[in-house]
Amino acid sequence: MKALMKWLETSFTPKMNKVNSNAWVMTLKDSIMQTLPFILLGSIFCLLAILNDYFPKLPSFWEPFGWTLGKISLFIAFLIPFNLMEKKHLRKQRLIAGMTSLVLFLMIITPQVTADKTIGFGHKALGAGGMFIAIFAGIFTGFIMSLFGKFSFFKEDSVVPDFVRSWFDSLLPIGIVICTGWIVVLLMKVDIYNIICSIFMPIAGFIETPYGFALIMFLSCFLYSMGISGWVLTPITKPIYLAAITANIALAATGIHTASKLNVVTAETVYSAYLWIGGVGCTLPLVIMMIRSKCKSLNALGKACLVPGIFNINEPVVFGAVAWNPMLMVPMWLQGIILPIIIWVFTKVIAIAPIPSMLFDMWYCPFPFSTWITTKSVTGFILLAIVVVVATAIWYPFFKAYEKQQIEIESQKLQS
Repeated sequence: MKALMKWLETSFTPKMNKVNSNAWVMTLKDSIMQTLPFILLGSIFCLLAILNDYFPKLPSFWEPFGWTLGKISLFIAFLIPFNLMEKKHLRKQRLIAGMTSLVLFLMIITPQVTADKTIGFGHKALGAGGMFIAIFAGIFTGFIMSLFGKFSFFKEDSVVPDFVRSWFDSLLPIGIVICTGWIVVLLMKVDIYNIICSIFMPIAGFIETPYGFALIMFLSCFLYSMGISGWVLTPITKPIYLAAITANIALAATGIHTASKLNVVTAETVYSAYLWIGGVGCTLPLVIMMIRSKCKSLNALGKACLVPGIFNINEPVVFGAVAWNPMLMVPMWLQGIILPIIIWVFTKVIAIAPIPSMLFDMWYCPFPFSTWITTKSVTGFILLAIVVVVATAIWYPFFKAYEKQQIEIESQKLQS
């Protein structure tokens, strides 16, 4: 165990922190996070859409839902090169880079929109279904724009006004991006849309298995236990979660609620219905144990972490007790493996509890209120209770060993 901890501390973590601070990775994370207000607003409209089932004379709330979450890929396509230009200190090109990426994104999805005969603003590629396409368009545009970031047709002592120079200097990178899209997608008929989808579909398909579910949750806990933000996984997980819940919403709208058809691994399942009670790693049971502890330092930390924990904010307890503490890191890893399997069994195999089929990305809503909103089922509470009991059982022996250690340290300090 000591050798493992030494390797994690001296080799693995510095490399992961380097990845986490990379300009491209930060750009992807920031761009997705900046769309959260639209995702949250989409959650509200999705929640209000329930009223349409009981009050048919009300205007359809699915329309504003389509204009928020349903346009998420457009926002991503614009934001990625925009933010990259900021981080590369090329602020003059940021707006042009964003607009160029939008054009490339729309070019790429045009053949699919035409084939599906969904001309207009309602195609799934504009929403969660096109996020990977938008990421590709944004990265390609950002790369080309950054290559020509310091290029200029004019000498430094040119008398041409700066804004005119900027216009002409932008023509070349814009022309490269647009002409590449035009030649490859529209003239050569290369189906980039479905090529990218075919690359990422196996990843999404694997995550929607019990093994994939456990692996992605374990990775979140594993990284977080070393103080590495789980947001590093966002560029991969967020598009998959949004596509999965969008598919569930579409199935539910047609009256299909069969467990075998619905996707379990969504943000709603993970953060709102059943899994991360108190935050990533299901830490609220640990906080309650701390509050009941005879160790003064643990008791004080538990009290300080209770209110944030109720709202699923667990940075205080993770960085205050779990991170780089082998006695509490291991149970956190176990939470990421065992709890997803339990949820899979009781939603897919035995299917006593429902799978969420509505958008509810308000992860800060306390359990069990969020469970009721996303499942509207008593059996959902039963599964939540099972998760709490198992999570508590995982934390308990490790916590008691850690508590004993801390009490001994406190008594030694008092004696000295």
